[in-house]
Amino acid sequence: MSLFVPKFDESVIVRDAEAEVVGGAPVGVKLLADSSASGGALSTVRVTLGEGADGARPHLHHNSAEMFYLLDGAAELLSGDDIVTAERGDLVIVPPGRPHAFAAVPGACADILIVITPGVERFEYFRHLQRIRLGEATPESLLEVQDLYDNHFLRSDTWEGRRS
Repeated sequence: MSLFVPKFDESVIVRDAEAEVVGGAPVGVKLLADSSASGGALSTVRVTLGEGADGARPHLHHNSAEMFYLLDGAAELLSGDDIVTAERGDLVIVPPGRPHAFAAVPGACADILIVITPGVERFEYFRHLQRIRLGEATPESLLEVQDLYDNHFLRSDTWEGRRS
């Protein structure tokens, strides 16, 4: 086991009113702290999902764990081949290499704090998703940046069959 010691000298303070938001209804992402702000320790965003909205399709990270803390509402989270329903106050941590996805529970909204550690520069990834939503980039363009953002997409029959 190796020990990672992040390199930064000042506290990271992000004011809610100053945080960049990408997207909107039904999926909004508030960019809180990218890896460069925390010396590589973590990357964190806050994702708000409208009723039953999909947050992220099945994917995995080779080099980082991902933490999901439900600030409010309820979400379905894929972890491997299991689907967990998390509600306000619940915490789910997915280890590196484990397939995962998330969505608001049908009929419910979700407000989720997401932390990836060690951090990966991910703000541009979320801006890329916004460009796709706006038709400025193709969905296939995400395949070209999977390694850059350590965000590797995959198929999950468990996830695809959850609402059928």
